[in-house]
Amino acid sequence: MNTEIYSVTRLNREVRAVLEGSFRTVWVKGEISNLATPASGHLYFSLKDEFSQVRCAMFKNRNRLLKFKPQHGDEILVQANVSLYEGRGEFQLIVQTMEPAGLGALQRAFEQLKEKLLAEGLFDDALKKPVPEYPGAIGVITSPTGAAIRDILTTLKRRYPLAGVVVYPVPVQGATAAAAIAAMLGKANARNEVDVLILARGGGSLEDLWSFNEEIVARAIHASEIPVVTGIGHEVDFTIADFAADLRAPTPTSAAEHVSRDVRQIHSSLESLHTQMIRHLEVLIRHLRQQTTNLYHRLPHPQQWIVQIQQRLDDLNLKMLYAQRQLAAHKSRRLADLHSRLAGFNPKHLLGHWHDKNAGLGKRLLHAMQQQLKDRHAMLGFQTRQLEAVSPLATLSRGYSVTLNTETRRVLRDISDVQTGERITTLLSEGELESEVVAHYPDRRMPR
Repeated sequence: MNTEIYSVTRLNREVRAVLEGSFRTVWVKGEISNLATPASGHLYFSLKDEFSQVRCAMFKNRNRLLKFKPQHGDEILVQANVSLYEGRGEFQLIVQTMEPAGLGALQRAFEQLKEKLLAEGLFDDALKKPVPEYPGAIGVITSPTGAAIRDILTTLKRRYPLAGVVVYPVPVQGATAAAAIAAMLGKANARNEVDVLILARGGGSLEDLWSFNEEIVARAIHASEIPVVTGIGHEVDFTIADFAADLRAPTPTSAAEHVSRDVRQIHSSLESLHTQMIRHLEVLIRHLRQQTTNLYHRLPHPQQWIVQIQQRLDDLNLKMLYAQRQLAAHKSRRLADLHSRLAGFNPKHLLGHWHDKNAGLGKRLLHAMQQQLKDRHAMLGFQTRQLEAVSPLATLSRGYSVTLNTETRRVLRDISDVQTGERITTLLSEGELESEVVAHYPDRRMPR
């Protein structure tokens, strides 16, 4: 008979089809082991119990929706599809959702998110906004049917009926609650119709309060421009929302008390302020009356004002007369000075002045000319003596002579200036001699 032979790949593919077609989505509970987190963002791990284990894969697009960080040894509950990894022929689960199993896992998820947001600065006290002391309108984000809304409204009506109250209804428990709360926080800020927001719900277990431990709610509180006061659960309950809020109250009723002033206290404060104001006004009135009395006594009689004015007029009149005399004296001195200066410009006076000045200048000119002639005469005598000292005639008179070339009339300075047979002329102190050169004696010199 014909035996059908499968390849390994075909066998794995058909087994995979049988598995995926035979099982719908299943919920499986177990403990994480062999956890691997490669750079791709996928998660690979084994899910085991006391007797067995199965390989699991959770791909990146599902992994990013996790509310906590899985760790080795965590007990979890997964929603998965049964499949087979053809490459190794391994039976595996393709995980779609994952959540902690049990209170310990939830607490671990709480601590992980708290540390993450704390490191980002979402809980920084410096960023928390002050709660207004006298809000004009108060917003309440909570379930419209729970006990929390009744407690809050009752407290606000009793303590602070002056403020308007706007209720923003949201679910406070369940899979959609966190997203609804975050969206309502954004909506309340967009409407901007209240001065402070109360985020509240009644008590419950950790699972019941888990919507207020979601990251989306914490970030919405942090982004709120309106101050947020939380009143979630009982006094011992703490949520991530409490850490992100601007003010945490232990209960919904306490949250309402934190955002409202007791009208009885306000009324008492107003009465006290009214009494203080009356007391201060009475003191002020007494003080003003005393000032008025003092001013009245200090105010002089009109007759005294008239006498003072008359005395002032007399004083000003005397000052005016003195000023007029001073002005007249000054004008007289000024007139005398101008008269004296004008006399200096009289033509007769000026002619006499210039005549005397001209006579003086004539004497100075004559004296200067005589002195200059005397100086020039002395200079001429000195230069004449200097000229006679260097004159050739004076030299000739001392016994010397000057010899010239008879033809050219050039003075002979050296024996080479004349040739044998040439005629020469000798100039003496008295007359001339004409001779002929008959011989040269270059080695002979005149005795010194």
